[in-house]
Amino acid sequence: MSADDDRYANPGHPGCGVTASGESSEVARVYRAPWRIDVTVRQGVPRIVPRTELARVVVGALVAAEAPAPGAVGLILTDDAELTELNELAMGRREPTDVLSFPLFPPSAFPVHEGQHPSVRPAHAGPAFITPRGRRAELGEIAVSVERAIEQARAGRAGQTGDVRWSEVDELRLLVVHGTLHLCGWDHALPEEGSAMRALENSVLGRRWERALG
Repeated sequence: MSADDDRYANPGHPGCGVTASGESSEVARVYRAPWRIDVTVRQGVPRIVPRTELARVVVGALVAAEAPAPGAVGLILTDDAELTELNELAMGRREPTDVLSFPLFPPSAFPVHEGQHPSVRPAHAGPAFITPRGRRAELGEIAVSVERAIEQARAGRAGQTGDVRWSEVDELRLLVVHGTLHLCGWDHALPEEGSAMRALENSVLGRRWERALG
């Protein structure tokens, strides 16, 4: 996983709605109350993890980050080519990356968390918005290159540290959790927040990850 900031911090940006032209996709809406996860799989992308399982992983990260409920998240499983285009659009870098997040709310809209820069919001402040009753808050979208997840796992360049060797399934799950936390205001530009983010990922994915991620 790249050490660079992979969160496109521009609330209100249409996110992955701006995608490569001509892409053919299959979309499934997965409901895990009180959440809805819209999982899009691009044509030709390997299905190494069931969509329902990835939706469960997203929900686990949302709950851990104390995201407002009910809510909805879009998850797009794609390839290096589309991530390269999105990376250039969002970050100004014409190169592939493993995951990009497109939040629709600023970090200040979520509860304060460990290591967060004090400029985001005073520690005593609460969430900046309340979900309208009976409606889901659209939190944003995550784009993951399954192609890159597979390559990183096989090459032993997986995990947060970029030197972990584990399965393609484990790497994809980690990228999905990582991207979801970015939607919820988490970042890793500061060492303290980065450590806290990794610990939260451990919690979401289970204690068996701690040796590899710690």
